[in-house]
Amino acid sequence: MSSDWQPNAIQAQASEPQSIQLLRVRRLLQISGATLFGLLLAMSVASGMTQWMLLLGSSCLAIAFLAAWKQRPLLAAYVLLWSMALMLTGLALVSGGIRDLAVVGYPGVLVFAAILGSRNLFLSLLSFILLAAVSMGYASMQGWFTPFLPDDSWRQVLYVSLILSITGFSVLLMAQDLHRSLRALQAENKRVRDTQQQLQRLAMHDKLTDLPNRTLCEELFRTMQAQCLQQQQRLALLFLDLDNFKPVNDALGHAAGDVLLQQLAERLQSELSTQAVLCRFGGDEFMVLCPADADDAPLADLADRLLKQTTEPFTLMQTKVEVSGSIGIVSAPTDGIEFHVLCRKVDLAMYSAKEQGRNTWRFYSDVMDQANTDKFNLLQRIRDALKNNEFKLYYQPKIDLQHQQVQGAEALLRWPQNDGSFINPAEVIELAEYSGLILELGAWVLQQACNDCQQWRQLGFPDVKVAVNLSPIQFRDGRLEHTVLDALRQSGLPPSALELELTESLLIDNSDFVQQQLSSLGALGISFAIDDFGTGYSNLGYLRQFNASSLKVDKSFISSLSISLRDEPLVRAIIQLAKSLELSTVAEGVEDDATFQLLKQLGCDAAQGYLWSAALPPDQFTRYLQKQR
Repeated sequence: MSSDWQPNAIQAQASEPQSIQLLRVRRLLQISGATLFGLLLAMSVASGMTQWMLLLGSSCLAIAFLAAWKQRPLLAAYVLLWSMALMLTGLALVSGGIRDLAVVGYPGVLVFAAILGSRNLFLSLLSFILLAAVSMGYASMQGWFTPFLPDDSWRQVLYVSLILSITGFSVLLMAQDLHRSLRALQAENKRVRDTQQQLQRLAMHDKLTDLPNRTLCEELFRTMQAQCLQQQQRLALLFLDLDNFKPVNDALGHAAGDVLLQQLAERLQSELSTQAVLCRFGGDEFMVLCPADADDAPLADLADRLLKQTTEPFTLMQTKVEVSGSIGIVSAPTDGIEFHVLCRKVDLAMYSAKEQGRNTWRFYSDVMDQANTDKFNLLQRIRDALKNNEFKLYYQPKIDLQHQQVQGAEALLRWPQNDGSFINPAEVIELAEYSGLILELGAWVLQQACNDCQQWRQLGFPDVKVAVNLSPIQFRDGRLEHTVLDALRQSGLPPSALELELTESLLIDNSDFVQQQLSSLGALGISFAIDDFGTGYSNLGYLRQFNASSLKVDKSFISSLSISLRDEPLVRAIIQLAKSLELSTVAEGVEDDATFQLLKQLGCDAAQGYLWSAALPPDQFTRYLQKQR
């Protein structure tokens, strides 16, 4: 027997949870103790062989109790149940055989074996009990064994009562354990279901705003689309994208940006009917699913109300911040029935709204698809133009206002066509940035500008400097310093003759990576100018931090300076603040003498614009320099 239970005991103790093993030990102690008490009580009224068998059984029960006390539950179960089975069989043999009261205890032994023991213990006991019952019955039928049934007496009543009481008490304990286990299992199942529901909600909802996310939005689309088809309605999709959210994140931090998105979600939700659903599509993008009839007017009205909520000032960190949004609108089945197709089209409509000046909405039309195709074709042409050296640099003179002399030029990209026209450079740069071609294009611009500037200096204009616009993508690439050094080395241009024009958004990107590149380039003697100053979120504190040497006041503040007093205070303030930080100022877009005189009076250092010259090809700029000598 020892070779049977020891491996099982080790396996059971290793695989069972501690709580179950402790419960099994407790039940074995209780059942062993109760049975031992019953046997001792029966011994007090028994006699002869019965008394000796009860004594032997009691001794074995004491051993089982001790094994359970020592935290050996499987050993205790083996000793307890085998001793009970053998004792009951012995009592039946010396008395009534298979009709003896002892046989009543067999079912209890099997129940205990099934619950408290192991599979091997149960099968071995079942086999033994069946064999004992069949053997006693067969022996009695063959006359080999003569059963003896004692007369009814209080002793027999006591025996029956003890067997039923011990069995009933033990079954009650195990039934209570089963009920508790079932309740615990139900509670665990509920906890698992709740956890699954919570995980599903987290997977289907945006953590920041608690709105349905893109995944759930697609499921809701299918459900609402089916409902709209039944009711002969359209399902409209309104896609809102914030126009200038990144500067808020950059200037105030992502925590402030998150607060803005939460507040915006609440505002947008307040404008929707109970039938409409608002989803956060990602980043600063929101999608509205809304049943609609054949009339577009209610959708346009809803878009207007959503934009109005978007443009209302937000209070972030005790600062009022204003943003705007652009909305694209499509509907199913008018513009398609597949979610991914409608998403592509509503995205095109949204970008069309941005191109129309932002803070507006546009319904999708097939023309937008054609425009998207045109952009793709233009991108392919840009790739070919780079390979075929079709791009040219033109130079707009930069004039010293106090001495009215040329101090340098800004390099501007041009792409001449066979018919004499030019592709819009802003469109070229936008696509180049989108595709990553800006790195190759930017390197070419730097090299060509340095070559041209060095040629002018060799022609007798040693003080001429050239300014080159940089894209933030060139900084993020990490190879800008190497690109600039290559251009200077191959051209022979001294670093002091090169000025790099940066955007305000780059300054707000206050990363160590950007600062390190700016510091390395500045240490070479290269100067920096801030382009289109006054149109973004930056402040003059960034300028000193990044060693900027000059500001370029955006032409939107300069163009009407001579005919309206609206922008003069702002221009005056920029010039005065720049001087306090020992920075020079350059005005863009000067087109008349009155503006020139006013800027000179305000203390502006330099300017550029059509008053002096448009951007010129290199050879014409050379002649311009010669005329100004």
